Amino acid sequence: MTSSTDSGDVSSVGTSTSRDAAAEVQKVSSRLYDLIGVKGRASEGSPGVQDCGDKDRETYFRIFHKWSFYPASADDLDVAMRNLKEGLPKQGWKIVEYGPDSSANKNLTLIADNDGQKAGVHITQMKKRNPPKLSLMLVSGCYEVPDGQKVEHF
Repeated sequence: MTSSTDSGDVSSVGTSTSRDAAAEVQKVSSRLYDLIGVKGRASEGSPGVQDCGDKDRETYFRIFHKWSFYPASADDLDVAMRNLKEGLPKQGWKIVEYGPDSSANKNLTLIADNDGQKAGVHITQMKKRNPPKLSLMLVSGCYEVPDGQKVEHF
């Protein structure tokens, strides 16, 4: 789920309204926040709706939730990433990539998929940012709206 926007590679989640699916993704984000396990604050941000590749955008959609975590201390970023790397597999996540990215800062990146929740997450540790933070992007699989309804875009 984290590696492609092609509809052929996006897992089907099932049927839901946009609002109900967004509420579920919000719950997954809350569990990720709990796994971070260090003091800090999360950015304000609500889930949004995006297309499912080349599928009909009035019938099919994915939910994304982009947010940031700002630790009380920059040193806590390493603890937070370690907690996520150790905790995610215990909650059904499969880590598909872990290590420095290709940026000049060589930001530590963790990419994981959860087949049970039909979701993927991309987490980047940004130690050299001011303020330092974790950047998280959670994306669901592809939902279909119930018969007779259209995707509500927000």
